[in-house]
Amino acid sequence: MSGPLDGVRVLDLTSVILGPYAAQNLADMGADVTKVESLQGDIMRLSGPMRSPKMGHFYLTNNQNKKSISVDLKSPEGHGIFLKMAADCDVVLYNIRPKAMARLGLSYEDLCQVNPEIIYVGAFGYSERGPYAGRPAYDDLIQGEVGIPHLVQQAGADVPRFAPFVLADRLVGLQTANALVGALYHKKATGQGQRVDVPMFEGLASVIAGEHLAGKLFDPAIGPSGYQRSISPNRRPYATKDGHICVMVYSDKQWQIFLDLIGKSELFENDARFASQNARLDNIDHVYGYLSDIISTRTSKDWIDTLLAADIPVTPMNSVEDLLRDEHLNDIGFFETVEHPSEGQIVKMAIPTEWSESQPEYRLHAPQLGENTAEVLSNLGLSDADINDLVQKGIVHDPGATS
Repeated sequence: MSGPLDGVRVLDLTSVILGPYAAQNLADMGADVTKVESLQGDIMRLSGPMRSPKMGHFYLTNNQNKKSISVDLKSPEGHGIFLKMAADCDVVLYNIRPKAMARLGLSYEDLCQVNPEIIYVGAFGYSERGPYAGRPAYDDLIQGEVGIPHLVQQAGADVPRFAPFVLADRLVGLQTANALVGALYHKKATGQGQRVDVPMFEGLASVIAGEHLAGKLFDPAIGPSGYQRSISPNRRPYATKDGHICVMVYSDKQWQIFLDLIGKSELFENDARFASQNARLDNIDHVYGYLSDIISTRTSKDWIDTLLAADIPVTPMNSVEDLLRDEHLNDIGFFETVEHPSEGQIVKMAIPTEWSESQPEYRLHAPQLGENTAEVLSNLGLSDADINDLVQKGIVHDPGATS
């Protein structure tokens, strides 16, 4: 067995980031994931840099451990192929709007006709129960809608800014994988499949509101929204004499130790702004400002050595290039160079969970468009002549087929 989801069969109808990332999490845990792509393929195949056409870096990092079949689902033959696949799978995962799935004849009700126990998971913009249902949604839009750029500006940025990575897609992708595994557990216990919707807006809103409702959590409100520590303009990497470091002096014990180290132990007893966690939170701009002034007096190495010895959390401020050179990550083999059959040598990241049993592992490279079309169709009972006929008609794409 390779991973805890060994034996689970998933049809991955997703593209871009959210859905493929969710499906890769399942594939990494051992699920048999078949990526069902259009004849053009996942749009992220076109996002460079890339060595080969339709093998962009974003695609490569979100689609390992999957197989790829390329099929025209709008054609009667392609639709029939998908229904045959769905009849023998556990999960269908999609991230287009539900009405588009219905137009394809692939709604939950449609698939229940061929597989009554199917788990049908949709990750899309907004709950179907509200007035935003059916609106298009992308990472930037959802970040803006839940207030992230506003919070960034509130925290001191000169203008509103999005997080510099696809935050909504990644977080809601994990929520999607989590919900899907829950549905699998329910099916194992009851024998029942079900439809599961994972809307992006609500998913990310739960994350932001959980942190930033603050005083507005109470009714009536006992204060403004916004978690003070997170939006303090002084919450940032601290400048040293020769660079920047990240320091987290948080608990009472840590502050007492830190103030002892800098010869200011009396501040904890004599300055009410430092005396407790709540007091520091109420005066967070001053507290972080003071910390910033102190950190600026020594070099990065001096602070890191001193604070680590005192068991106060501290790290260097890394770049992505620094991450590739990180001593810890390299010691545990997090980054590994592997040979991809079409892309040559690429950097592979380790699956970031560690198990005493059923350890997930890297089994399959991110496939070329339609790389496994013939294999999948053959497993459905189609002959080589049948497959070749579908290729010639433009119903499916097989990069290994001869014209």
